[in-house]
Amino acid sequence: MLTTVCVVLPLVTFLLGFWVARAPWCRDGVQEDHRADEAAFTTLRLAAMAAPALRGGLTRDSARKAVRHLHALLGAQAVAITSTDAALAWAGPRAEEVLAYTRAALSAGRTQVFAGEPRGAVVVPLTVDGTVVGALAAFDDKVSAALVRTVTEVARWVSGQLELAGLDSLRRRALEAEMRALRAQISPHFVYNALTTIASFVRTNPGRARELLLDFADFSRYALRRAHDFTTLADELTCVDRYLLLERARFGDKLRFSVQVAPEVLPVPVPFLCLQPLVENAIKHGMRGRGDTGEVRVVVRDAGPEAHITVEDDGTGMDPECARRMLDEDPAREGSGIGLANVDLRMRQIYGDGYGLVVETALGAGTKVRLRVPKTQLISL
Repeated sequence: MLTTVCVVLPLVTFLLGFWVARAPWCRDGVQEDHRADEAAFTTLRLAAMAAPALRGGLTRDSARKAVRHLHALLGAQAVAITSTDAALAWAGPRAEEVLAYTRAALSAGRTQVFAGEPRGAVVVPLTVDGTVVGALAAFDDKVSAALVRTVTEVARWVSGQLELAGLDSLRRRALEAEMRALRAQISPHFVYNALTTIASFVRTNPGRARELLLDFADFSRYALRRAHDFTTLADELTCVDRYLLLERARFGDKLRFSVQVAPEVLPVPVPFLCLQPLVENAIKHGMRGRGDTGEVRVVVRDAGPEAHITVEDDGTGMDPECARRMLDEDPAREGSGIGLANVDLRMRQIYGDGYGLVVETALGAGTKVRLRVPKTQLISL
């Protein structure tokens, strides 16, 4: 947002001066102030309307959506947006010379002014990271110095929006790669625990080993089939159920668990494998060092626009500072824990910092982890 403001404000200042200089307004101070306010508002509105399309990159579709707003912004008879070899979009009467003009401007690498009948033209290269990707061309019956400066400033702003589009694309790709890496980091732990548990029953109870192997197969099918990073809460709870069956086989009657779910939240989209690591963490810390039984409780409530999830154990708990360090750990570091930091990072990346994990714990008081999920997926990955 700050970057966009820094890009837009210089453009507003320049265009405001341009319009004030050209407009035959009354010299009365109050009326001039009113007109200036209107001009500033119009400039901001037109820039804001053009920006979303340009943030999609320079394509025929984005140029078509943006060009009509740039046409209104410049006030020229016609405006065109081109790539390096094609006219992508027009607003106003067409001019067949635009590609010849564009090639000349791209070859020179700077603004070019062309005299012509019935219209002259101002053509400015559009650049992204120093590379020319196209041009902005404005046609008018009178090509003044003010128009040249204005088209140049608008083209600079358009180039800025196209650069931001490239940064957005890089950010999305980095986020996708990081999320896949985090998911892959969690999965080997599942495999190790599951196979170890199944192996313990192979000789003593082959039938039980077969059942557990089928549970493990169901979980693996779920974990490996996902082509994207979101699933439904219902599927995530099924994954948790399979995991709990495997862990119950491992701990026997020492492990007790309960799951309470409001049915209306089952279709809510959630990040893939966001819940199971919390249950795994609860079992690990809840059962650690206990000779008696331990309990894990999962509660999912409907909270209007959100689903609220808590995973709680009645174990020994921990110092709150220790929990804070667990959340602050680098999830990519080998041996960095069992998933709390991973889930916390993914939630913040997807929904914003307000949706990170909340850990309530104290020595001797167990641990409760709270998770909030908006019912509407905010980012499509």
